[in-house]
Amino acid sequence: MKRQRGFASDNNSGVHPLILESIVNANTGHEVGYGDDKYTEKAIKNFKNLFGNDIEVFFVLTGTGANVLGINNMGHSFNSIICPATAHINIDECGAPEKFTGMKTISIPTDNGKITVKDIRPHMHGIGFEHHSQPGIISITQPTELGTLYTPDEIKNLADFAHSNHMYLQMDGARISNAVASLDMPIADFTKNCGVDVLSFGGTKNGMMYGEAVVFLNKEISQNFKYFRKQGMQLASKMRYIGAQFNAFFEDDLWLKNAAHSNKMAKLLHDAVKDIDEVTITQAVQANGVFAIIPNEVIEKLQNEYFFYTWDEGRSEVRWMCSFDTTQDDIIEFAQLLKKLIKEKK
Repeated sequence: MKRQRGFASDNNSGVHPLILESIVNANTGHEVGYGDDKYTEKAIKNFKNLFGNDIEVFFVLTGTGANVLGINNMGHSFNSIICPATAHINIDECGAPEKFTGMKTISIPTDNGKITVKDIRPHMHGIGFEHHSQPGIISITQPTELGTLYTPDEIKNLADFAHSNHMYLQMDGARISNAVASLDMPIADFTKNCGVDVLSFGGTKNGMMYGEAVVFLNKEISQNFKYFRKQGMQLASKMRYIGAQFNAFFEDDLWLKNAAHSNKMAKLLHDAVKDIDEVTITQAVQANGVFAIIPNEVIEKLQNEYFFYTWDEGRSEVRWMCSFDTTQDDIIEFAQLLKKLIKEKK
């Protein structure tokens, strides 16, 4: 019988009680639909408090919607999107970026989920040649799908390279709260101030029920986005419930408290399993995920009690994600079971 909480995904956790309360509080009377309500207006102000007034913010329903629609506004169908091979837009969005935008995705293999200017240079060819898709967008994820973090200098280098080559830099921030908590700096210092043009700002993985934001840090790119959002079926009619969630999210820094907790739990999990025989940690634990190689024989037995995913079957690599509601007892009991199963295997 599976435990109440597992380590499969921070999407699997519930909704934070304060965010549920905000939804209930917004559920009174009538409000104008499609974003012309006081809750959405306040939420946009909250984003401007983080990034400054010279931005545009649009709320959407899903992370895929945020990525695809944000990228769509950054180029044309003849452009290409350069990203790490592990990127969500490359692996887990069912070809939606290519189908909706018409742009070609060029993926770059990487050991740690991060790409560099050096990685991108070999793909900068055929410029101005009509037989080749034209490099238009560099897309990175912060934290990466492997739980690693870009430094501000790394992001700035990518942005400077993009802009010097008439390209844009997009950031998938599905877990951006975890990056802010880990880097311990204002979010603008590693996004807007480093040259990121468009940010997908996630809430669902950090205690919200649903709802993401497309933040145009380069305001000029936002032109006509509202029409593409409608065409992309991401315009919520009762948008007040997204706005209300984000307002609770930012109230008293709940977003940072949730993220700091899930990051802390991941570090505790790392410390609890790193010295177990036949366990090899494969990535630096910088956010709320732990990647490890464990004996193949114990994976299914461990999954019988705790839901988690195998990341790379070929080398028995698994991914364990922590959430805002993960407890220290969850970590201790999980590590004890893993140690027990490995010992029994011998």
